[in-house]
Amino acid sequence: MNDGHQQIFATTRWTIILRAAQDDSPEALAALTEVCRGYWYPLYAYVRRQGFDPHTAQDLTQEFFAKLIEKNYLAGADRQRGRYRWFLITAFKCFLANEFDRVHAQKLGGGERPLSLDQMTAEERYAHEPADTMNADLIYDRRWALDLLARARARLRQDYEEGDKARRYELLSSFLPGEQPSGSQAALGEQLGLSENAVKQEVHRKKKRLAELIRSEVEQTVSHPDDVDDELRHLIDIACRC
Repeated sequence: MNDGHQQIFATTRWTIILRAAQDDSPEALAALTEVCRGYWYPLYAYVRRQGFDPHTAQDLTQEFFAKLIEKNYLAGADRQRGRYRWFLITAFKCFLANEFDRVHAQKLGGGERPLSLDQMTAEERYAHEPADTMNADLIYDRRWALDLLARARARLRQDYEEGDKARRYELLSSFLPGEQPSGSQAALGEQLGLSENAVKQEVHRKKKRLAELIRSEVEQTVSHPDDVDDELRHLIDIACRC
């Protein structure tokens, strides 16, 4: 592996978070908080699918992240081969098994909350999940996959917005994987003042850039480069079931 690739994995969010167990730096806390925000809803969906009501699910999820940050749950994470997705759901299951009675006794949600989250939005999102076709573990993985893809798409959109091509992004995005084009690339070329071949080339570049961004998002959640391709395959498998 070249030095540049090694450097990437020295500075991913997950490797920074893994160091947070020993390094209580602002950088580590900021990285942890950012990833917690990204995973709050997948865990909320997991506990809702376990049969808990919305209020209890919100409080359990919030309490888990409070303890993750304040009680140093990270001390048990594997620094050699760690995947944030695996670590987080395993830790959450242990939390639900070991802490539920104690949390209820202390009145759920009564302590200080380190993250400001839109809990109503979480329940509104959950209302659109498949009713009963997925167990709790699968719905967690589904939300992990779809949210990661959404972050990559948002970064691609930002690429176009920074280049003042927001309308072009909207028109071209219908040709991205998972979308249903409403017209032909030739017709789109007429709207954009481009030839059909130019549209095909830009769609190709856009798909390639999206693939790069998806890989970049996955890299942020593993601590070793050997894990990236496995996570990508898992992502594709889960996304294809959605």
